[in-house]
Amino acid sequence: MKKFNLTLILLAILTGPVVAQEVVPIYNGPIPGAKPVPESYKELSVAGDDGVIRVSKVSIPTLTVYLPEKGSATGTAVLICPGGGYGILAINHEGDKVAKEFNKIGVAAFVLKYRLPDDQIMDDKTTGPLQDAQQAMALLHKNAKQWGINPDKIGVMGFSAGGHLASTLSVRYNVPKITDKTAKVKPAFSLLIYPVISLAAFPHMGTSNNLLGKEASAEQKAYFSNEKHIDAQTPPAFIVHAADDGGVPVQNSLLYAQGLVEHKVPVELHVYQNGGHGFGLNNKSTTDPWFERLRNWLLMNKLL
Repeated sequence: MKKFNLTLILLAILTGPVVAQEVVPIYNGPIPGAKPVPESYKELSVAGDDGVIRVSKVSIPTLTVYLPEKGSATGTAVLICPGGGYGILAINHEGDKVAKEFNKIGVAAFVLKYRLPDDQIMDDKTTGPLQDAQQAMALLHKNAKQWGINPDKIGVMGFSAGGHLASTLSVRYNVPKITDKTAKVKPAFSLLIYPVISLAAFPHMGTSNNLLGKEASAEQKAYFSNEKHIDAQTPPAFIVHAADDGGVPVQNSLLYAQGLVEHKVPVELHVYQNGGHGFGLNNKSTTDPWFERLRNWLLMNKLL
């Protein structure tokens, strides 16, 4: 029996992952604009019956690094922002699993565990997530050589509320929220999957309330409605949504795509007839895999 158990252990070592993913804090030292974290404020990670791991109460934002095999690496990289209504992060469903798919096509992927808006731990909860996204993008540029990535081919990806963060980074790259005002934080491209875009028109109220509060003014909602801030320098985008999304109306993606077209910024939009909200990598309503459409878009834009 002991010999049998030893064989199983050896098989697990040989067939399973032998190197843990590198997890990197995005700040070196105190976080600017952060309040002292209350002792009762502890990060939670809960696995649901649906297999989704939901993380909340993040106070130390990190990057989990997924690098492709050197022989297949293209130099392209993507910063992934999981969704969760700015209340939780669907960290595996819209983060780790997606990163592994990118590695298969030679793209380095970095899953951002960002701080969720909370007056308990930040001076200005409306800018906390954007600050973390900018800091993470600056870190990718700083460590580009170490991670084997091309600093001109670093994009951002976001799902749902993570799509709001990704699109905010895409239109607010020139409004620095980090200490190093000269750091490059502009994404080369944006990948937006059933994203929250507008907090004024067709909003997802949970996302809006968590970021701005229930008493937010019309001016605040307009400022964080990213379709209103597109210009000719906004990064090209690839967008996926389902027409029957009952959580985040498809109009969010339509508005963003329309704005890009009006400013002659390249955009590709895929609206599936069905799929609802939060399908992650697998829209079970269709045999057409959106990640394959994304791969084609990356090829067309010379990113693979």
